[in-house]
Amino acid sequence: MNVQAGTGFVERNRAGAARMKAAIFVEPGRIVLDEKPIPDIGPLDALMRITTTTICGTDTHILKGEYPVARGLTIGHEPVGIIEKLGSAVEGFREGQRVIAGAITPSGYSNACMCGCSSQDGPGTKHGFKPMGGWRFGNTIDGAQAEYLVVPDAMTNLAPVPDQLTDEQVLMCPDIMSTGFSGAESGGVRIGDTVAVFAQGPIGLCATAGARLMGATRIIAVESIPARQEMARSMGADEIVDFSKEDPVEGIMRITDGRGVDVAIEALGRQATFEAALRVLRPGGTLSSLGVYSDDLRIPLGPFVSGLGDNKIVTTLCPGGKERMRRLLDVVASGRMDARALVTHRFKLAEIEAAYDLFSNQRDGVLKVAITP
Repeated sequence: MNVQAGTGFVERNRAGAARMKAAIFVEPGRIVLDEKPIPDIGPLDALMRITTTTICGTDTHILKGEYPVARGLTIGHEPVGIIEKLGSAVEGFREGQRVIAGAITPSGYSNACMCGCSSQDGPGTKHGFKPMGGWRFGNTIDGAQAEYLVVPDAMTNLAPVPDQLTDEQVLMCPDIMSTGFSGAESGGVRIGDTVAVFAQGPIGLCATAGARLMGATRIIAVESIPARQEMARSMGADEIVDFSKEDPVEGIMRITDGRGVDVAIEALGRQATFEAALRVLRPGGTLSSLGVYSDDLRIPLGPFVSGLGDNKIVTTLCPGGKERMRRLLDVVASGRMDARALVTHRFKLAEIEAAYDLFSNQRDGVLKVAITP
C-alpha cells in the first residue's frame, strides 16, 4: 500500500480498495491486529491518518467482555493525527493539518447538545436516547487504534494542534485529561477547597491536576504505589494517603481534623472507593464519580444520612468537541499541565497485542502507552 500523506489521495492496490492495519475486537479476551479497507468518508466527515494513539482503561473493559461492542469493531478513542481527506462540506480545515479529536464526538445539533450535555449525544429512538451516545469511536463506530480513522461531524470535533506541541504532549487531551479535569469541574471545586482524589491512575492524576487548576488549596491523593504517589505530588497533591497502610477514610478525616473534604473524586470504579469517597464528605459536600463500574453500586445508609445529608453525587462522561479540545490544548501550550510523564511505554501498532497484554495486566509500572502506526 502506498499512502501519500496530507494530499487526500490514497492509491489503490491490485485488489481494489487500499487497506490498513487495525486493532479489532474478535470476542471477549481477544483483540487482534488485522486488516480492513481504508474507509470512505461522507460530506461532513474527515479521514485522519493516525500518528499517535493509546489504550484506555475502557478498552480493557471491552477486551474482558465487561462492556459489549460489536465483533469486528476497531477499538480506541484517543486519536492524534493528520487530516488525510476532507468531506465535501467541511470548512475551516485543510488536508495535511495536524489535529486531534476528542474521544466523545458530538454532532453539535442533537437534543443532548442543545441541552448542553453533548457527551450524551445519542440517537433518539422510541425507547429514548442511548446513554453515552456521544462516545462513538471504538464503541459504535470504528476507532483510533488503526492507521486511519473517520472523524464524524469534523467541523464540530477536529481541533488543530499547535506546531510547537508534540504528539505525546497532546495525547492525553482527547480523553484522559478531559475526563480527569471534568471530575474537578463537575464537582464544583472552588478556590480554597479541600479535595480527595481516590486512585492515581492516569485519570486520577489528571483529576488531581484539574483540582489544582480549579483552585483547591489542599489535595489529598489516595494511592499505594510509590511511583504514582510521586507522580501525584508532581500533579499537585499536597497529602498522600496510602490505603495499604491505613484506612483511607480514617486517614482523610485525620488530615482534615474531622471536617471532611469539600469534593471527593472517585477515579477507579469500585464499590469500596465509591463508598469511601462518600464517607469523607463534609456536610453538603460533593462526590464526583469518574470511575467505570462493572457491577451495581450500593449507597450505604449511614454516609448518605438516609438521603438527608445535603450531599451531591455527580457523574461525568468525558467532554468532547473542538472547543473542549481547544481549551485543553491551550492548557498544555501554556505550560500549566505537562502530561508527557504519563506515557511510560511505547509500541508500534504492529505490537498492539503485546501492548494490550502489558496494559491490561498493569505490569512494569505502566500508566499509559503510546501507539504509533
